[in-house]
Amino acid sequence: MYRLIKTEGNARRGEFVTVHGTVQTPAFMNVATAGAIKGGLSAFDLKENHCQVMLCNTYHLHLRPGDAVVARLGGLHKFTRWDGPILTDSGGFQVFSLSKLRRITEEGVTFASHLDGRRIFMGPEQSMQIQANLGSTIAMAFDECMQNPAEYGYAKDSCARTVRWLARCKTELARLKREGEAVNPDQLLFGINQGCCYDDLRVEHMKQIAEMDLDGYAIGGLAVGEPASEMYRVITLVEEYMPKDKIRYLMGVGTPGNILEAIRRGVDLFDCVMPSRNARHGHLFTWKGIVNIKNAKYELDESPVDEACDCASCRHFSKAYLRHLFKADEMLGMRLAVMHNLHFYNTLLARARQALDEGRFEAFYRQYVDLLDTRI
Repeated sequence: MYRLIKTEGNARRGEFVTVHGTVQTPAFMNVATAGAIKGGLSAFDLKENHCQVMLCNTYHLHLRPGDAVVARLGGLHKFTRWDGPILTDSGGFQVFSLSKLRRITEEGVTFASHLDGRRIFMGPEQSMQIQANLGSTIAMAFDECMQNPAEYGYAKDSCARTVRWLARCKTELARLKREGEAVNPDQLLFGINQGCCYDDLRVEHMKQIAEMDLDGYAIGGLAVGEPASEMYRVITLVEEYMPKDKIRYLMGVGTPGNILEAIRRGVDLFDCVMPSRNARHGHLFTWKGIVNIKNAKYELDESPVDEACDCASCRHFSKAYLRHLFKADEMLGMRLAVMHNLHFYNTLLARARQALDEGRFEAFYRQYVDLLDTRI
């Protein structure tokens, strides 16, 4: 259940109550693709870095260890030892990214595993069955992730098919819960808005899925190479037609500046691999901009990565030490960097919530929207 506490312009401050805990929104979901954050972080590390929601990947967990294995082990919460909300994506993005290896029909998609090439079929029912085995708090509906841009006629047909698939997802998840086949009988279902950057398709698709009374709604198919201005335009367009009393999720976004722009336009939830991926390459987010810790100028720098940060990396170690670890290819460097970036993202969202609580989000946005994406 989503509760809207207050607004400032289109920006929303709320709470999302789930069986696994209450999420203060807006919030960033930390991406644990195969049940762990890349860079050597566990569920307990996430807790220490103020994570509220963990996101796991349906496709990858289906391939290994297998969703049936996870179900036999008690579901993702017991398996990973994460006790907060977990969102599982539908597997759609990964399936459709294997564009040369897949075939789409009304029933679903046949594709080749990236691990061993074996043929796999996934449709709405299979996606719900896998996610029911994983036992996540939130299951995402199976949708087609189109290329953006796509030809208008194809995009229109795809949107219609995604609506039909969503109806099948809703029916199948209800069956799984009713028949006791879901690890989490309180599992929630989110629908996904698609339509590339075609205004009429986005609006019509949002209207159609809004009528299905789902637990939450996501905006998909953005941050895939289109200009940021186009992404912001589509968010602004779609927001008007999203239910006000349901949580909103912008999938796969993004930089700190992207997130602030989207909060300002009415989005509640975010996820992105950027903080962990960038960290593994030595790119660290700070309140003064982005640091490349591999730069020679940090060789003798005894200050922390960010003096305004209280993460374990900044409390205990210097830029010089982190630079040395990266240069020496020590795994600890990657781990400390990922911890810092996730702590930064979660703190950014906490500070955005505080600004909304205090009625000064617009000032907070203007102070940081450009600065945080600037390379030092």
